[in-house]
Amino acid sequence: MKLLRVGTAGAERPALLDAEGTLRDLSGLVPDIDGPLLADDAALGRIRAAAASGELPELDPDGLRIGPPLARIGKIVCIGLNYHDHARETGAQPPAEPVIFFKASDTVVGPHDTVLVPRGSTKTDWEVELAVVIGRTARYLESEQEALAHVAGYAVAHDVSEREFQIERGGTWDKGKNCETFNPLGPWLVTADEVPDPQGLSLKLWVNGELKQDGTTAEQIFPVAEVVRYVSRFMTLYPGDVINTGTPAGVALGQPDPKPYLHAGDVVELEIEGLGRQRQELKDA
Repeated sequence: MKLLRVGTAGAERPALLDAEGTLRDLSGLVPDIDGPLLADDAALGRIRAAAASGELPELDPDGLRIGPPLARIGKIVCIGLNYHDHARETGAQPPAEPVIFFKASDTVVGPHDTVLVPRGSTKTDWEVELAVVIGRTARYLESEQEALAHVAGYAVAHDVSEREFQIERGGTWDKGKNCETFNPLGPWLVTADEVPDPQGLSLKLWVNGELKQDGTTAEQIFPVAEVVRYVSRFMTLYPGDVINTGTPAGVALGQPDPKPYLHAGDVVELEIEGLGRQRQELKDA
């Protein structure tokens, strides 16, 4: 299923994109798309049955904002330097274990919402990423098979980063990762049954119409199942938590000088095979 949330910011309602591409209203069935829903097999079953019966009301998509596909995200765990080609382009040694950092849940915006260039920024960068959404409480998982059984679904994430704040200002990466609007998510949460192989997805990103990133999750150093298993050894993952699994080659940081960092007025578009497409215009904060 393709689950999404539509409406003005802060007042989104749950919806479903059916197999024919028609937008359907779920607000009569469930209050929202969130962790409790993803952990409720019965509720998900009711949605599947209603979608199959064709009884869900149709929504007119014209002028309707698409919000983040997930409400009340608990935490966003991010995996850094997780693609072989990205490590090569930045001259970095591939890590022996996954590199973990966090984004605050309030960085999340809709897939087509404005991204704000932080005040004083000169190195705002783009990163298309596969987001993994947790559906069952996960702690101390033992196997990759068990890890995948705890995944509710997948989505497109844009891990916007400010490289000076991240790398040159001391401390951890958090200053360059948690600026306002720095995690557009969506358009859909695609349930795991529709993504049988998360290691076979293409990822693309364009800046002002120019293709910058053209990669595949097959290049991941630590695949999705290993990432979920590994993270569960260090923290408990709850339904509705999100893991951003890293970005392929093609970011501005990896380009020759002068590096083509983002500025107000730029337009970024990104997509992952089967998971939908995003478009953001950048403006000054």
